Amino acid sequence: MFITLEGIEGSGKSTQLENIVAFLRTRGYECVTSREPGGTPVGAQIRKVLLDPSNAGLDATAELLLYNADRVQHIRSVIQPHLAAGRVVVCDRFFDATMVYQGYARGVDKAMIRALHRLVCDDLQPDLTLLFDLDPHIGLGRAWREIDSGGRTQGESRFEQEKLAFHQAVRDGYLDMARLEPHRFRIIPADQDPQAVARCVEAQLAPVFPERP
Repeated sequence: MFITLEGIEGSGKSTQLENIVAFLRTRGYECVTSREPGGTPVGAQIRKVLLDPSNAGLDATAELLLYNADRVQHIRSVIQPHLAAGRVVVCDRFFDATMVYQGYARGVDKAMIRALHRLVCDDLQPDLTLLFDLDPHIGLGRAWREIDSGGRTQGESRFEQEKLAFHQAVRDGYLDMARLEPHRFRIIPADQDPQAVARCVEAQLAPVFPERP
């Protein structure tokens, strides 16, 4: 099964990733984790370009194509092989992030984004998407505190430096996609403490992953 984690900056996806894997393993499932961008050695180099704040002038369509280059490499060399081996793949961001960041927030044509995904990414869709929903004011505050404290590098702060309206458009885009695909999305209130968020996540995962003997 393919699980993706989505949400704005500071929504706590990365914090919950380890908890999710631990929960699934205690129930008898073999799991691997990854992220986008940067889930492969090639992708790590693309990530540097995409998240470097010195690249603030990157064209929106060029940005879209870089994300797709990262995703093609990631799908072919990481996601598909692990899924074929019967493992659960838990990924921090995937196609939905491209739709909301480049489509809803940047204004790139959404139909083109979907067509490109079908054309070059084998139209791979997650089985389950956990959307960590959070007010952008809170999320950006969390993200900058982590950057300022050294928990994250300043060299990956290009999106944190976008205006609040951009991040609100991202959040609105995520909620719109969740409305359109309720069978796949599970909305997790991310304005709680990490332990409470983890309990919400486990409550969503438990019916999908019954305990194995």
